[in-house]
Amino acid sequence: MLKVLCVCGARPNFMKIAPMMDALAVRDGVAPMLVHTGQHYDDRMSELFFGDLGIPKPDINLEVGSLSHAAQTAEIMKRFEPICVEHKPDWVVVVGDVNSTIACALVARKLGIRVAHVEAGLRSFDRDMPEEINRILTDTISDKLFVTEKSGLENLKNEGIPASRVHLVGNVMIDTLLKSRARAEKSTILTALELTPKKYVAVTLHRPSNVDNKEQFGAILAAFEQIAEKTPIVFPVHPRTRKNIAGMGLAGRIDAIANLKMIEPLGYLDFMKLMSESAAMLTDSGGIQEETTILGVPCLTLRKNTERPITIEQGTNRLIGCDTKTIVDAFAETQSHPPVGKTPDLWDGKAATRIVELLVGASL
Repeated sequence: MLKVLCVCGARPNFMKIAPMMDALAVRDGVAPMLVHTGQHYDDRMSELFFGDLGIPKPDINLEVGSLSHAAQTAEIMKRFEPICVEHKPDWVVVVGDVNSTIACALVARKLGIRVAHVEAGLRSFDRDMPEEINRILTDTISDKLFVTEKSGLENLKNEGIPASRVHLVGNVMIDTLLKSRARAEKSTILTALELTPKKYVAVTLHRPSNVDNKEQFGAILAAFEQIAEKTPIVFPVHPRTRKNIAGMGLAGRIDAIANLKMIEPLGYLDFMKLMSESAAMLTDSGGIQEETTILGVPCLTLRKNTERPITIEQGTNRLIGCDTKTIVDAFAETQSHPPVGKTPDLWDGKAATRIVELLVGASL
């Protein structure tokens, strides 16, 4: 029996681990196990995502919670090591680029347990991003690297990773989106928020470069003020973003934008409905760049770089940075000339199945 221990820790992981657990559960000769590090400690949101995505209850929850990068990574390692020692998995599967990813990969590797990295090879080439450091280090020590797009193949080749360890398999995030699309269509979130399809903008912001810098955050808000004069904006607010709004004294300015709805973070199905029916997404998220590519929704990424270049080359994404006028003009252009994208290779809902077959094949 092949023992595969899958790790998730934060909300971006949940959409990636769900199809992995599905594919492992139906494969003969495989015993999957799920460990939740508890890196995102909001129980309500974790439970909501697990329910929306049909993820089985974790076998183990390390309940690490919110700490500094160093303390959180170290605490995950301390709590994860005894799990590996006790259960002796054949593979540890990590996904994405959060602290849980590198922490658990490092523990497994030092114990001689094979590591598989799902969503390998993505690079923003911006080492000021904590996620970039996590990606590079995890890829360096992984035995199998499962890549979502061709840029990942080139990046790993340039970094000297042997081609025998690297596989282009597609995108597990898209597995989840395609499986959940019909259920998301039934969401009543637009009615609850009194929104008209294609007549509003949806926003997500959480990256430190945007929400920890008052001047940069202010430039983004100035764009919101202009866009909201004609188009409603709905903004599910990330906890760190909400904290910074208060700390920077921006709450009054935001409250004065009459056409801006600040709401609590949404579950997966409600958020997919909100995203799919929006006139455009304004975001600094990586995953949303991919999801909007499949949904055909214009995506304006408020960053100077992206680790997902295929969403620009083939999808509906555009990098625009954080200049006020650029944001306003780019939004106007998406409405007058909506971008037309296509589906990238292997983004077909079967990435997790390919990964499981490769893991099994490598274990024979």
